[in-house]
Amino acid sequence: MICRRICRRNPWSFSHWWRSVYPATTPPSAAAWADARRASSGLGFLARAQPNIFVNRRTFSLFQSHHEGDSLSIQFGTRGCNFTTHALGDSPIGGVVDVPLAQTGEGIAECELLKWFVQEGDQVEEFQPLCEVQSDKATIEITSRYRGKVSKVLHIPGDIVKVGETLLKMVVDENAVSDQCSETLEVIKVHDSNTSEVDVTDSGPKKAKIGGALSTPAVRNFAKQLGVNIEDLHGSGKEGRVLKEDVLNYAAREGILKESSVSSDDSSADEYLERDQKLTEVASTYGREYDDRTVPLRGFQRAMVKSMTLAAKIPHFHYVDEINCDALVQLKASFQDENSDPGVKHTFLPVLIKSLSMALSKYPLLNSCFNEELQEVTLKGPHNIGIAMATPHGLVVPNIKKVQCLSILEITKELSRLQQLASANKLSSDDITGGTITLSNIGAIGGKFGSPLINVPEVSIIAIGRIQKIPQFDEDGNVYPASIVTVNIGADHRVLDGATVAMFCNEWKLFIEKPELLMLHMK
Repeated sequence: MICRRICRRNPWSFSHWWRSVYPATTPPSAAAWADARRASSGLGFLARAQPNIFVNRRTFSLFQSHHEGDSLSIQFGTRGCNFTTHALGDSPIGGVVDVPLAQTGEGIAECELLKWFVQEGDQVEEFQPLCEVQSDKATIEITSRYRGKVSKVLHIPGDIVKVGETLLKMVVDENAVSDQCSETLEVIKVHDSNTSEVDVTDSGPKKAKIGGALSTPAVRNFAKQLGVNIEDLHGSGKEGRVLKEDVLNYAAREGILKESSVSSDDSSADEYLERDQKLTEVASTYGREYDDRTVPLRGFQRAMVKSMTLAAKIPHFHYVDEINCDALVQLKASFQDENSDPGVKHTFLPVLIKSLSMALSKYPLLNSCFNEELQEVTLKGPHNIGIAMATPHGLVVPNIKKVQCLSILEITKELSRLQQLASANKLSSDDITGGTITLSNIGAIGGKFGSPLINVPEVSIIAIGRIQKIPQFDEDGNVYPASIVTVNIGADHRVLDGATVAMFCNEWKLFIEKPELLMLHMK
């Protein structure tokens, strides 16, 4: 805290600083300042939660301390990252509070709301999951920092929510807050710049009036797709809650839907609400299945748009080669025959990943990243090999960390873990970030080879095709069957040249075609 550091160094400097920031006030005495610091520690605003306190334009009235007739009222701002709610300095004393989307990761400006775990009227405990959101990098659960009751849900699944934008409003349990602040209630007055002053010492806080129509996120989504403003409806449910029937009836009265559609498609609407489908299902329900559809890009698809737009600016070149996988096929069969763990399934990919890491040790330039602004290449120490995975939620590239330190069995288990999380859309930010080179196994789906685009800021990417049995000629001209796979290495020509990539590929090819060399050099 700036003012505390100044106060410790030089009292005159603190007084000078105070007058420069608050010219219309008198600097507090040392005793009053000490009381204020003790009060702030009691609240946990400064000492426990936010060590970085600084004065800026985002300020809030923190407390008021009384000592020997001196009155101290100071404004501070907080800086930090919390996946639960808003700035810790805005801790409420009862009433309605806004619960915004907090910063979920570096460089993340917005997230897609995937689903709600709560609905309006639900009682919420501290740290209880409120909703699930997806950024460009990972899927994250947002938990509650307060104990209280959900007053109003402001977004529906599928909405893009900006960081700092309010997700929901909550009536905070006064008793829970009172317990946390019991040590400081006698000396603290909490101020709200937008409302009148509340004296905690004299009287308890008043509950704020809860506004807006009560309804579930599914009903709000349904109303939004029909073009109905849910705030115009009078709910027939408990405590005035707006139900699906209220939306349909209102839409019929306003001519949005025909009466026949309301009665005939009622069961379809029920099914829609249960699944919480998007606009395409609504259109199909009401007989517009052949209309043009606009599908917004969400989650990993939005991330792919950004990364591929950057990749299109890179001068690529591609190097294609064929690798004989006869020995690899035999090695995989041997692993599977000796497998005693039913939870482990051996495939070709872990051996390819490990042999790739061995080749990168000799040609580290392919395991690097390029900074265009500084014109610098950083040779990465760990081999964090990314594996492109096609999921129901889009293309995602988690990476296996420090492959050079892992055995083939450990790589197999880590690959299985990442595949399961990717299918469930549960990958963490750490799983997705930090990759140094990417491997795209298109052969698992089909195709001989592809021309991959670099995953910025990496400088190389490899696409592996399907292993096929094709005829080959030996030195004597005899034909024999061989298991051949085609690999295509995409490289950033600003960093890599063809000769380097060719020599790297030859090294990798040697380890795959002769696994005994892989075992010999493996650490």
